[in-house]
Amino acid sequence: MSGQPTSRPSRSRKSIMALVVAGLVGATSLTALPLLSPAQAQNVFNHAPAEGFADLVERVMPAVVSVDVKYPAVSLNQQGQGFRFQVPENSPFRQFFDQFGKGFQSGTPDSQSPRMAQGSGFFISADGYIVTNNHVVNKAIEVDILTSDGKKYVAKVVGTDPKTDLALLKVKTNRKFRFVEFAKKDPRVGDWVIAVGNPFGLGGSVTTGIVSARGRNIGNGPYDQFLQIDAPINKGNSGGPAFNLKGEVIGINTAIFSPSGGSVGIGFAIPASIARSVIASLEQNGVVTRGWLGVQIQPVTKDIAESLNLKDAKGAIVADVTSDSPALRAGIKTGDTIIAVAGEPVAGPRELARRVAMIHPNTPTNIKIIRDGKEMTVEVKIGTMPGDKELAVKDSTRQPKSATLTKDTLGLTLETADDGRGVVVVTVDPGSPAAEQRIQPGDVILEIGGVGIDDPAAFNAAIAKVAKGGQKRALLLIRSGDRQRFVALPTRQS
Repeated sequence: MSGQPTSRPSRSRKSIMALVVAGLVGATSLTALPLLSPAQAQNVFNHAPAEGFADLVERVMPAVVSVDVKYPAVSLNQQGQGFRFQVPENSPFRQFFDQFGKGFQSGTPDSQSPRMAQGSGFFISADGYIVTNNHVVNKAIEVDILTSDGKKYVAKVVGTDPKTDLALLKVKTNRKFRFVEFAKKDPRVGDWVIAVGNPFGLGGSVTTGIVSARGRNIGNGPYDQFLQIDAPINKGNSGGPAFNLKGEVIGINTAIFSPSGGSVGIGFAIPASIARSVIASLEQNGVVTRGWLGVQIQPVTKDIAESLNLKDAKGAIVADVTSDSPALRAGIKTGDTIIAVAGEPVAGPRELARRVAMIHPNTPTNIKIIRDGKEMTVEVKIGTMPGDKELAVKDSTRQPKSATLTKDTLGLTLETADDGRGVVVVTVDPGSPAAEQRIQPGDVILEIGGVGIDDPAAFNAAIAKVAKGGQKRALLLIRSGDRQRFVALPTRQS
């Protein structure tokens, strides 16, 4: 009897592997050659769990906890839907973040009683440090931890990082806890993943799936680099771990995509590679200290690359340099294209933001830029990222003065700015190149091709000069409110 359970799976594996190798399973029957070699097929089956994930779950489950949170009493009529994860209104992922503000409140809409919520977390040390999501414990007045053996502990919030939605808790007790560690190696797309947590307050529950994508940007912030996994993630799973087959934490479950609020198989987790450094900083300092360059940046589109005579549409173009910033002191200028940091290529703005943020403040760092078509390297002493209030930019809104309106060939009506720096957009023709680039009335065009303009005539002359030089597109520096950006427009109306 003891030999039968092992012999049947063995025959089954051989049969299935033979079909895979022969190219007769599913879509492989349409190919002339098998998708997997015999060695590759054997490797797939060697890594597939023969008897499920029970051994792994038994090992990691004691480290996973339920996080019960009490929030201050607030009138829900005044508050709307209660807590809401901060995601831009126009984000396509806004709908699944809305779920975190629903279903957690207790009482009637006018209730003044404390609100309750439940999430998940996990021990990362024997002495009681716990990782969870910031949105689980944000503004909490009381946090309780329930372990897998049913014991309850009061936890203190050591520190939070809203930018990555991570939080570190600490249980003060003499007990030594079972804990898990972050994976040192990034997962690959297709790797198994096991999610453990507290969905719907049911306590320790387990779901499985695979890593289906990496580096997802879901509109939460400049450091988005989520893992997308297909293991079912539900309300209450937030803050819980996603494990690989070694029992290492590859990510922290944070959000799901779901019109209904329940899992449809698309979940997102903060990668261990990001969480490791953030949690270490929270443990040491209670806050996260990030490097700061002090520039407004935007992607280098194909149109912008063409206007700058760049070979590739890569890097991040500097739209503005913050006053009294490391970038300004190092000589970085508006219009520079940053293509590498500390010798590592930069594909775009998000990658630049992440790389700079991970550099320790006061570290001299080489920044490679392209200026006027030439590559050069500047050394920047990276600063400390200011708080949100410190980053507030002074109001730069200016009212245009009365002037003769000039209609250019690109669908714009322009007039001179009040301070004489740039021209103000008065109207934009629908369907024009300017409209396609989202130029709007009230925008101020400051430069064309790196040269400042001070009236509509100078604008038209600058466009004509660029066209005469043989360039199909002109690079415009535009100020919208307190932000600046580059736009590449054709030098003549098509």
